Amino acid sequence: MIRQELVARQLEERIAAHFEVGRRLRVLDVGLSDGAQALRLARWGHEVTGLEADPQKLAAVDAALEQEPEGIRARFRALAGSGQDTGAHFLPGAFDVVLCHDVLDQARDPDSTLAGLARVLDDGGLLSLVIPNVTARAMRPGLAGDWQAARAALTAEPAEGERFLRLETLTSFLSRIGVPMERWYGVGVFGAGGAPTGAASAAGGASAAGGAETAEAPDGTDTAQAAHTADTANTANPDTVDEAAVDAEERAGRLDPYRGVAPSLHLFGVRS
Repeated sequence: MIRQELVARQLEERIAAHFEVGRRLRVLDVGLSDGAQALRLARWGHEVTGLEADPQKLAAVDAALEQEPEGIRARFRALAGSGQDTGAHFLPGAFDVVLCHDVLDQARDPDSTLAGLARVLDDGGLLSLVIPNVTARAMRPGLAGDWQAARAALTAEPAEGERFLRLETLTSFLSRIGVPMERWYGVGVFGAGGAPTGAASAAGGASAAGGAETAEAPDGTDTAQAAHTADTANTANPDTVDEAAVDAEERAGRLDPYRGVAPSLHLFGVRS
């Protein structure tokens, strides 16, 4: 899916910038979901540990892992647990890279979850966060012509959790816990990272790719389901990535003002 590919390429870029080529990294993925990012890192040669609280998702990851070569299976372990459980499972400084993708907005206590992730990150380690862009929730329904949903998003009082997920709030908090923000990207500026948009959406199709988000759109639509449906309808082969779309999304995700209106943000912090 395009969204997964964007996140993976952004992650690969930051890993290449921070670690020497060929180094086998210790990676923790909190909230494995389908395990796509974690398995990709294991295929690159890294030692990967995943935490997943949903037993069905954990079983699906285990089943997918069984299809991998023995060398990859040996570098990958999946454990039952959530971002709240890192202190129970791991020692301080246990990982070089920590992923927390589409999880923080669902966490009961996101600040303590982040502090726990910082604790298990080694000095110089890389923290990768993917979060919903809560300051641009009106963009997708507005582009789709759903004016009622757009107005609701514009006028709604932000929930306490959404205040924490604002970019400026997270930037400040990451600095306080010793993982200052190093770079951030937009994901899906033109619709490849979220629910279908624009005229294509009205026609029943869109150039969108799904993700692991489970939050609802302002009109009550499950954005992950909408994105998955659009991606399935628009892609004959789910393993084939539209390189033209990825290229445009990659470029826009780096540039202002485009990245600021993406449905998701990809943040990177470095353990100091």
